[in-house]
Amino acid sequence: MDDPSKQIKKYTNRITTPLSNVINRFKMGEHSFVLTMAVFIGLLGGFGAVGIQFAIHKFENLFWGGEFNLATIASIPWGWKIAIPMMGGIFVGLIIQFVAREAKGHGVPEVMEAISLRNGIIRPRVVLAKLMASAVYIASGGSVGREGPVIQIGSAIGSTVGQVFKVNPKRMRTFVACGAASGIAAAFNAPVAGALFAVEVILGDFAVPQFSPVVISSVMATVVSRHFLGDYPAFAVPTYHLGSPVELTFYIVLGFLAAGVALLFIKVLYSSEAFFDKLKWPESVKAGIGGAGIGVVNFFLHFGE
Repeated sequence: MDDPSKQIKKYTNRITTPLSNVINRFKMGEHSFVLTMAVFIGLLGGFGAVGIQFAIHKFENLFWGGEFNLATIASIPWGWKIAIPMMGGIFVGLIIQFVAREAKGHGVPEVMEAISLRNGIIRPRVVLAKLMASAVYIASGGSVGREGPVIQIGSAIGSTVGQVFKVNPKRMRTFVACGAASGIAAAFNAPVAGALFAVEVILGDFAVPQFSPVVISSVMATVVSRHFLGDYPAFAVPTYHLGSPVELTFYIVLGFLAAGVALLFIKVLYSSEAFFDKLKWPESVKAGIGGAGIGVVNFFLHFGE
């Protein structure tokens, strides 16, 4: 029996070879090829960001019987408040353990590591693994956001496109940045922020050859998200009027307090990660414990309701 990896490679070549021949037939130049791929990656990244939001809503309805909010949590039996996040954690742990270990991280550090150490190579399976793991955990009540997952999903899409067309390392890094920009732009309806984030954080290079395709991907992803999700801000910020300059004093104090809380949160987060990394337990067990801990917090926050 043939090696499964050889079989996969053979079928992949059957797909990629005709695509490469099409590119060569039209004799695209460097600039034309990169911009064309930027459009393609932007569209796929936009669908990836829309897909994770769609999956989150579907899993919320499955787990909680409606939208995940304080009223919904308060209305269900206390046992489910603990069991649902725990089951979500176990599911994520199984994906990390058996499908893609890259789905374990926050998202952005893994992309930066791929750029720095592997010339932007990210396994294609990360797209679905990260999408499913993040959607299930967010929907089950996990205290994680969409920023890291959409960046990693978009970057994995960009890397996959680069691997399909067997591009060189320089192009690959640009494609990964295009995917990251498309994920941020589509998820938060922020094309400018997506492009600037990708070139500053992911690439660390504002050169025009890298900046142009990133902007194109960001815009294309925004077009996709606005078509399916509408054109509205990701965060509703209420209007505010300064009544007196004295108020600025309290904002200064608030800034220091917020910085202290943020620093404490970061230290607790990384200390907890280090503690669980030292445990020689299966990822599903460790993730299940984390989910159960979130469920316990849910229970005590709504005790007696």
